[in-house]
Amino acid sequence: MLSARTSNAISAAQFVPEGKDWAALRSASCECRGCELYKDAKQTVFGEGPVPARLMMVGEQPGDKEDVEGHVFVGPAGRLLDKALAAVKIARDEAYLTNAVKHFKFTERGKRRIHQQPRRSEVVACFPWLREEIRVVQPELIVCLGAVAAKALLGSSFKLTEHRGEVLEQDGLRIGVTVHPSAVLRAENWTEAYEAFVADLKALKKSLQNGTTPGRLPR
Repeated sequence: MLSARTSNAISAAQFVPEGKDWAALRSASCECRGCELYKDAKQTVFGEGPVPARLMMVGEQPGDKEDVEGHVFVGPAGRLLDKALAAVKIARDEAYLTNAVKHFKFTERGKRRIHQQPRRSEVVACFPWLREEIRVVQPELIVCLGAVAAKALLGSSFKLTEHRGEVLEQDGLRIGVTVHPSAVLRAENWTEAYEAFVADLKALKKSLQNGTTPGRLPR
């Protein structure tokens, strides 16, 4: 059974209606108190897209704009992701998009809310939601966008830099890995970073089309 790669006392498990459909999961997620992040965020931002879907993409957490609007990948990183998906001819509306953590974690700086990376314990606490999303979406390929998402599914010792653009097998799932689009936005050489991101997506799309697995995690 798919499970987070560590244990922690706090968990969303008690709020997750296991075995229910997507609509029931999304509704229940709005009442989640599985970790402390719900206290400051405006709302839960659940995954969106077709169910089932061949392709599922998992990011880190909602950003400021996602927290305000209640939808995934609608901020600057989402716009860059849209651009990259279009470049490799992947239709966004055919993919299911979600995050490893469903609430926005931030620190306030004046009137701005600045993103903070979630702790491992917060990722683990939120994992029951991601596990149920995977169950209902039944993806042929999951693409992890960034290290937080990759470690949520592949373990805390996973090194993204060693496996970019690869598809790995874990717990019966095919999991591709690349950087988060926000990393491209922060890069000193934006063009180089963007082209590398697009190259990763091309390789992952090819794997999805061919049903092949270029890489495999060591057991």
